Amino acid sequence: MTPMEALHWRYAAKRMNGRKVPQGTLDTILDAARLAPSSYGLQPYSVLVVKDPALRERIRHAACDQPQVSECSHLLIFAAWTEVDERHVDELIELTAAARGLDPVELEGYRQSLHAAVAGFTTPEVRHHWAARQAYIALGTALTAAAAERIDASPMEGFDPPALDALLGLEAQGLRSVVLLALGYRDTMQDRLAGLAKVRWPRERFVVEWDGA
Repeated sequence: MTPMEALHWRYAAKRMNGRKVPQGTLDTILDAARLAPSSYGLQPYSVLVVKDPALRERIRHAACDQPQVSECSHLLIFAAWTEVDERHVDELIELTAAARGLDPVELEGYRQSLHAAVAGFTTPEVRHHWAARQAYIALGTALTAAAAERIDASPMEGFDPPALDALLGLEAQGLRSVVLLALGYRDTMQDRLAGLAKVRWPRERFVVEWDGA
């Protein structure tokens, strides 16, 4: 299946049948999210994988009672880091130097640029919005990877982040929930959207081209 075929196939399933996604397939989707680009390469977010059905049922109450939360195979929670500071920059520089066989000293200019960037967030909320935008890039990558694997993936913003954070103790882990992603298999008998035509704005409305004329 080509990438375009996969994107035409996918939709945000509202009902799932509880069938389990194989671990290898789940790992492929998670690795795709891990390989997503991010600002400065800092990846200021984590992806939490909730397998436990009982816990997903509790999360469902904080997610507007959306059935796919409990009917899915795995629920992914994209959570932004509450702190991004010089320690994270230094860890990234060390990781980069090791991966590319460099002396960290060769990356000193880049280190200083990143220090200045993370110090430039004027408030914790500004930093959170920046981190959340990076998490959404990973979400999009995960959605595409899931479609390529023929796994249904339903992104969800309809939940109470403070309630979910409290339920999972995320504040103590330095995290704030941003968006959910239910992975599983569509229930074509119960999902009213199954089989319907995909609706998107036509290309001539969606794409604006500047050709210099």
